[in-house]
Amino acid sequence: MDLTEKTLSKKHIYSGKIIDVDVDEVQLPNGETSQREIVNHSGAVAICALTPENKVVFVKQYRKPVEKVLLEIPAGKLEEGEDPEEAAHRELEEETGYIAESLELIADVYTSPGFANEKISIYFTDKLKKGNVHLDPDEFVEQIELSIDEINDLVANLEITDSKTLIALQHLLSNYNHSK
Repeated sequence: MDLTEKTLSKKHIYSGKIIDVDVDEVQLPNGETSQREIVNHSGAVAICALTPENKVVFVKQYRKPVEKVLLEIPAGKLEEGEDPEEAAHRELEEETGYIAESLELIADVYTSPGFANEKISIYFTDKLKKGNVHLDPDEFVEQIELSIDEINDLVANLEITDSKTLIALQHLLSNYNHSK
């Protein structure tokens, strides 16, 4: 069975700094029609960084859509046409002051494919040197570094709720003995 949906028409309804929104009329596999509201996003990167002291670098940041401060790995939006690995290097230094000597891609994930096309490329590094923080003018983060035991406790107590962070930590924890 062909599960694809054919786009019959597209109506652009919003252009913003971070997202654009379209409403597509589609033909379903059974021949009926329906509408799809689609959030278009340029993509993002996230970095799971392990320090020489075996601590993971996190940022605490207030996230307005959920009205909470979340504990996350460093991450950021891709600039137009930017290579994801270059963006990961840039975002890690901007938010934490760390420079990654190398990065390993561990996953490309779609955040909410039911309504958005945002893809996040998640990287890992344990090859860090200190640089300088360069936060954007509207960006306010608190950097913290946590041990594997501290992370296990936070995950067990459901205190880390950000999906990209949980994916990166799953990779780290399942490969921890191999990462050093």
